[in-house]
Amino acid sequence: MSTPPTASLPDSVPQSSRAPEIDPTARLVFIINAASGRNDPDTTRQVVEEALKANGRTGELLFARPDELARAAQQAAATACARRTAVVAVGGDGTINSVAQAAHLQGCAMGVLPQGTFNYFARTHGIPTDAAAAAQAMLRAVPVPVQVGLINDQVFLVNASLGLYPEMLQDREAYKARFGRSRFVAFGSALITMLGRHRHLRLRIELGANAREVLTPTLFVGNNRLQLEQVGLPEAAALDEGCLAAVMLRPIGTVSMFWLVLRGTMGTLGEANTVESFKFHRMLVKPRLAWGGHTVKVALDGEVSWMRAPLEFRVSPKPLYLLKPTVEEGTNGPGQGSA
Repeated sequence: MSTPPTASLPDSVPQSSRAPEIDPTARLVFIINAASGRNDPDTTRQVVEEALKANGRTGELLFARPDELARAAQQAAATACARRTAVVAVGGDGTINSVAQAAHLQGCAMGVLPQGTFNYFARTHGIPTDAAAAAQAMLRAVPVPVQVGLINDQVFLVNASLGLYPEMLQDREAYKARFGRSRFVAFGSALITMLGRHRHLRLRIELGANAREVLTPTLFVGNNRLQLEQVGLPEAAALDEGCLAAVMLRPIGTVSMFWLVLRGTMGTLGEANTVESFKFHRMLVKPRLAWGGHTVKVALDGEVSWMRAPLEFRVSPKPLYLLKPTVEEGTNGPGQGSA
């Protein structure tokens, strides 16, 4: 594993804004992805309402379809700011990302009730993956600043990528629709995608005054310590320095790709000489696109979209204020929890 020169790295991310104050008498605003997670809407409503009642709190529950999430989250975050309360995301990492976009922009506090497959963001911050336990812990939590990654001013909390990884996510959704939502299905579909044929990206990467041309099947940028630690990347610790972690694969064949997958499952990916990883605070990526092309397919926290090139990856100078459980309240450590 080699490490290219990086731009100057700050000791910490600036946090110019103060944590928002929470009025315990104000109604919380819940944004619930009606198509996400293991629980049906009635079960989710019951869990939330029981937790609110047990803690003497009130809340407004808003169910939204996936295509409505962004708009509903913006309205909910504006309402939360006006009430001096928090907006709460109920769903997987994609749902959490939509609500985080709005909460980060509006400056209100945000809570999380995870209902996804991997729940990396929730588990990293000690939020229980059991809905009832997460609700109880969230209602006793206080806003804590957490690092936010940006790609062209779009928020990502777990990862952002281009190349092979977005293709893998699209295939995973197709397999989930056919075989159901589980970690086994997610891993199996990822393996099939990675061992198939795929194009290489030609990228110009600029880190401060340093620039170089690379050829790679994928560029992955991580902002989640748990995910990076699980595959064995030493740059996981860079997140504590106010940095992001980048991972690139050298062009390799199918057999080598298979061994990389095994290394990832064993937590030794960082030891592979075909993997390059490094930390950074700001990185500009210029893909070589087809004639007339201006956009590139990217993945943000498990959701695939198209963004205009070039792509600027950086740490936001403004944190997200998360309702994070105390050690006593969080029943799951970062490496625990179920899908």
